[in-house]
Amino acid sequence: MNVWWRTLLTMLHAKVLLRRNGPISPRTVGRVRVRTLPTDIDLLMHMNNGRYASLFDLGRFDLLVRTGIWDAMNARQWYAVVASETITFRKSLQLWQRFTIESRLYGHDDKAVYLVHRAVVGGEVYAEMIVRARFLQRGGGIVRNEELFSALGRPDDLPPLPAWISAWAEGSALPSTKAPAPSSWD
Repeated sequence: MNVWWRTLLTMLHAKVLLRRNGPISPRTVGRVRVRTLPTDIDLLMHMNNGRYASLFDLGRFDLLVRTGIWDAMNARQWYAVVASETITFRKSLQLWQRFTIESRLYGHDDKAVYLVHRAVVGGEVYAEMIVRARFLQRGGGIVRNEELFSALGRPDDLPPLPAWISAWAEGSALPSTKAPAPSSWD
């Protein structure tokens, strides 16, 4: 339940920053300061690997609100879903340790937007997650990147994706929801 409260507080803080400073560029690195709580810890007394994704959501919500994407999404009845993600761990976060979630839009392809989230302590990366997210319409269908950037009133100035990100997205993709996807183990 504490992630709900953290999310609410993060979004309220982001709304205040948006009103005070205006929207930030989609290329801006967002930063959210947090602390590892007892509910984030596993039996080995460091942050549970599953909790990173939940806490990295805070960085994603911060970016969505502060770039203006959140308001554009709500006005047009769009929503975002994570299509795939991968995380790499370098060092463990300990109980009560303060860290910063750094988040940035990384680029896009024709169907998805890519984000990078990092857990950073004293300028040092402890973990990094790449997220492939899709913007969808409540009535059905994908929100095209042209629509997204047009709704923001900004040019699409995100850099091209590195080849390894495109290869990862292709290699980790599951069949379309309209195609069969039987669970068979070879």
